Amino acid sequence: MALGPVMLDITGTELTGDDKRRLLHPLTGGVILFTRNYTDQRQLIELTQQIHALRNPHLLIAVDHEGGRVQRFREGFTRLPAMRELGKIWDKQPARAHHLALQVGYVLAAELNACGVDFSFTPVLDIDHGQSGVIGDRAFHSDPQAVSDLAHQLMLGLKKGGMPAIGKHFPGHGYIHADSHVQKSIDPRRYADIEMCDLIPFRQMIDCGLTGIMPAHVIYPEADAEPAGFSTFWLQKILRTELQFEGCIFSDDLSMRGAGEFLESMLARAQAALTAGCDMILVCNNAAGADEILNGLQWEMSATSLSRLARMHARNHSGSWIKLRENGDYVQAVREISGIGCASGELPLQ
Repeated sequence: MALGPVMLDITGTELTGDDKRRLLHPLTGGVILFTRNYTDQRQLIELTQQIHALRNPHLLIAVDHEGGRVQRFREGFTRLPAMRELGKIWDKQPARAHHLALQVGYVLAAELNACGVDFSFTPVLDIDHGQSGVIGDRAFHSDPQAVSDLAHQLMLGLKKGGMPAIGKHFPGHGYIHADSHVQKSIDPRRYADIEMCDLIPFRQMIDCGLTGIMPAHVIYPEADAEPAGFSTFWLQKILRTELQFEGCIFSDDLSMRGAGEFLESMLARAQAALTAGCDMILVCNNAAGADEILNGLQWEMSATSLSRLARMHARNHSGSWIKLRENGDYVQAVREISGIGCASGELPLQ
């Protein structure tokens, strides 16, 4: 059974009957995990093995595991710093910051990979304009070149750990005060202003081989009337044609208020995001919405989208923390990043 275009969440630390029913649906292609799905590494490995056993090719398993405020699995995992901490080091010691960003990416990927997770939705490529609470210290820096340099190193670390990288939130979520999880979000800038600043990390990361991108649920009315994740202007004209991105486009969570202000029906949101150019859509913390989409969506995956999704599987799932802790590169990387400041707390969604 080929992968479908829908990525769903699950209820708890093991699969329920309803979870299995949804995950076996032909429209489903992936699972996104949250803190409620995690107790310890052994439980997580058993859960991911359960999920992988359902389908062939196996469903993609993803998580928001950036570091700082957004690290879903904590107990037993290395505490990862907020990306701004790497930006602070870059200001004084850019070469050291580059090295540490690579090490953070490697530890992040190696630990998730050992538990059967395919990828994290990271790195954040947003520019820190100093006014977005929801982005804030999740951004590497206010300088687009610093963001590009550090994100590239993080991506190399992810690759070393066997994982692809997904840049977010295209074309940039860092300028606005509003939180698109809970508010309609509008960025009033002209396209030229966005192009000269926020698009720089996306352009450079695409040139370096970025595998996936997640667009923002933000409206940029000077460029297009629709939020970026539903916009053919942003996804087709700019991302695919202008920036020549050939990787996988993931919608941000369609349950977010930034999406709901645009289209009330979950089915309409799903159809709009896929029609605009998303390869896979996320539906989180909304069982009724998930069922509405699975029961009503008419969508046939293109060969191109299936090929893009196939590249999102992690390499070399070891399923063994013992092996990982015997790996000298991993032990050294953990030692090096352990001194970088870590933020506490967690965002409720992406």
